[in-house]
Amino acid sequence: MNLPIYQIDAFACQPFEGNPAAVVPLREWLSDDVMQSIAEENNLAETAFFVPNKKGFYIRWFTPNMEVKLCGHATLASAFVIFNILGYEANTVEFESLSGMLSVSRNNELLTLDFPSQVPEKCETPEDIVKGLRKQPLECLKNEDYVVVFESEDEVASIIPDHKFLLQVDLRGIIVTSLSQKYDFVARFFAPKYGILEDPVTGSAFTQLTPYWSNKLGKTKLNAKQISARGGELFCELAGDRVLISGKAIKYLEGNIEIKPYKSFKRDLRFATAT
Repeated sequence: MNLPIYQIDAFACQPFEGNPAAVVPLREWLSDDVMQSIAEENNLAETAFFVPNKKGFYIRWFTPNMEVKLCGHATLASAFVIFNILGYEANTVEFESLSGMLSVSRNNELLTLDFPSQVPEKCETPEDIVKGLRKQPLECLKNEDYVVVFESEDEVASIIPDHKFLLQVDLRGIIVTSLSQKYDFVARFFAPKYGILEDPVTGSAFTQLTPYWSNKLGKTKLNAKQISARGGELFCELAGDRVLISGKAIKYLEGNIEIKPYKSFKRDLRFATAT
């Protein structure tokens, strides 16, 4: 069995920016073991797999360690493949997922995710977060992740996390954020529990950040920057109980995965090798 594979830089205007995601279009699902093995072999934050259905596509996302319920940048990357490589003619593609219905629309080079809003609620700051970030935040909130707010962009940029403490948190990851002079706000994202020490650009994090900063700043349209080493710029809009997250994407590579039967001494599985 041969499968196409694409690596797309999401939330990027040129290669080596934004967040790279692997995208594997399928006609039918592979076993979970095989998809997890492919994601582990890719060793990227996310590998997305999708199959056609009556409404569009069903999409699933895997980190090198496990399947996740929502991933923004790999959804953007998948839409880029569908629009620009697979020749999808409509300007909106719908995805069914573990997080419900998602859609991505295109306007020239700009792709817009339509995701459910995840409003974070105030909480006490877990001690492991204070130790892991080596700083005391202004406030802490939570939803899918912890949202940890600091006073300045310099504070956010200067964080050198101690991941042995961040591994102990009970949610998916830790978003650190602050106001910015150039943008409305900036953010970083750590998810060591999922094998992601620091994610370059985390689309799903902005489903929590957008309602928070929209309320703080009193406006629904926001320009944000994830200030990782690669960096990525996002245009966000709060639209009722939905968040619109826009950015560009670019193809970095395309290739082929050859899947052959392979019997492991530990377990039986189908072994994936990339070419």
